[in-house]
Amino acid sequence: MASRSISHVLGVASSLSGRAWHWRGGNMEIEPGVAGLEDDILTQLLLTRGVTREDLARNLAPTLREFLPDPSEFRDMESAAERIAQAVLSGEAITIYGDYDVDGATSAALFVNLLRELGADANYYIPDRLLEGYGPSGEALLRLAEAGSSLIVTVDCGAMAHEALKQAHDAGVDVIVVDHHKCSPELPLAAALVNPNRLDESDLAAAHGHLAAVGVAFLLAIALVRTLRERGFFEDRQEPNLMALLDLVALGTVADVAALHGLNRAFVAQGLKVMSRRERIGMAALIDASRLKRAPQCSDLGFALGPRINAGGRVGESTLGVRLLTTSDPDEAREIAEQLSQLNEERRAIEAEVQQAAEAQMASQHNRSVVVLSGAGWHPGVIGIVAGRIKEKTGKPSIVIALDEDSGTGKGSGRSISGVDLGAAIIAARESGLLLAGGGHAMAAGLTVERSQIDPLGEFLDNRLARDVGRALESQAIQLDLAVAPGGLTPDLVETLDRAGPFGVGWPGPRVAVGPVRIVKADIVGQDHLRVIAAGDDGRSLKAIAFRAAETEMAQTILHRAQGRRFHLAGRVKIDDWGARPQAELHLEDAAFAD
Repeated sequence: MASRSISHVLGVASSLSGRAWHWRGGNMEIEPGVAGLEDDILTQLLLTRGVTREDLARNLAPTLREFLPDPSEFRDMESAAERIAQAVLSGEAITIYGDYDVDGATSAALFVNLLRELGADANYYIPDRLLEGYGPSGEALLRLAEAGSSLIVTVDCGAMAHEALKQAHDAGVDVIVVDHHKCSPELPLAAALVNPNRLDESDLAAAHGHLAAVGVAFLLAIALVRTLRERGFFEDRQEPNLMALLDLVALGTVADVAALHGLNRAFVAQGLKVMSRRERIGMAALIDASRLKRAPQCSDLGFALGPRINAGGRVGESTLGVRLLTTSDPDEAREIAEQLSQLNEERRAIEAEVQQAAEAQMASQHNRSVVVLSGAGWHPGVIGIVAGRIKEKTGKPSIVIALDEDSGTGKGSGRSISGVDLGAAIIAARESGLLLAGGGHAMAAGLTVERSQIDPLGEFLDNRLARDVGRALESQAIQLDLAVAPGGLTPDLVETLDRAGPFGVGWPGPRVAVGPVRIVKADIVGQDHLRVIAAGDDGRSLKAIAFRAAETEMAQTILHRAQGRRFHLAGRVKIDDWGARPQAELHLEDAAFAD
């Protein structure tokens, strides 16, 4: 491993996308064949993701034993566990009120499966995205109570449902809130409110504010089983295997784009092991419907499994995800999984139409720190995805609003960039009277707004977040972990890098620079993916692909102006196992001239 003190990786001060290339941590230019290289790489990857040297061992192989806190450290955890235990022991009817996204579906499925295993009378309710919108409504809570549910547990929603929970409270309905979204100083009335993002939480609990709702639900499951054990409930029956629920926790955590450090990494690492055993009938059917021929990897949860669960809530029937993840009937599971796959295809078509319309408005937003786009007839089920696409294109926090011409209001969904807390800004906008409803967390938020308030909302967010966005954009140099010659891009290297996973938000996948290379062949495959074959000075070649990049400056330069030039390429390395033997390929994110 050679070391040179330079300010830019491979001297790249401005790439084809206009970014400088910096080391994420120390310089790692790899020379093949160096003894102990694998350990050096793994150590460096962990250190540059915030791990101290004293904490390397448990972060290299994250387990629940090492990272799990005592659930009783969280406010209202004990009272929530006591109330649910009382309902189990007395045979009360319990309804789990979930959200229609993956985090909500997995949280609801976790509780329904656990409660039914405990012999409880447990059912679920998932609101319709279009007819009811996000979160619990007072009308729905009262209707569930009238139907016989004496206890309602909201999951992935409820933290800001002040009016609905007051209605339930005034009617004598017990509601427990299990959530992770930002809270206002005044909490809604509830029998218990478990949320690490409560403003009055202890420092230990607040340190787990990055948990998805399904992670919080798992902690409550531990507390519930412990409470029942203390009551002697398991003297004549077997305790449930809580570890078997981790496939649900992993899926909800990754799909909700929760930061993958600390406990969340342990959840996902262990959850993937559970998922690979295919013990949950609905999860196995979902994996098969996703056409995966191997055990799911972390990226599959966000790009293959999660979107299918989401499709039910976005453009289909909101209960499909929970039905799939709670069924014990293989035929039903297979039918629902195929239905979700079909809905996912429909979602893609709808999404493309809305994205095209939204991008047509972007020219008027170039001076804004936060992009706010709106349109009548846009499907509310895809605006979150489109907001994410707009964020990727602009590099700025983006909000997409679907307007309802009849009511004069719009449902909006936003996605943020690292270092910009969009959820807190949306809550502030609501408290200032600009929104009818709104909330979220740092990286994502939802809102309801009157049409006349959309422009004032944009100005409010621009003023509030301009400084944070500016700082974030200034630091948008591409961060690289190591540099190799083409011959160093091997399956063994990919395997070494993967050992530092699972990767996601807050724990970024390693980014590798490769070069210098000459472009042997470049073309467009699929709709707009750039495919590249390149050869290095070491006589070795590599394959690279840049997804959804056909119109970028990088792609156009490589396609039309590469002759006689050498390049450095940067991206993430993956295994291409379509051929006779696995090979490493580069998922290309950036490129720069090498001479």
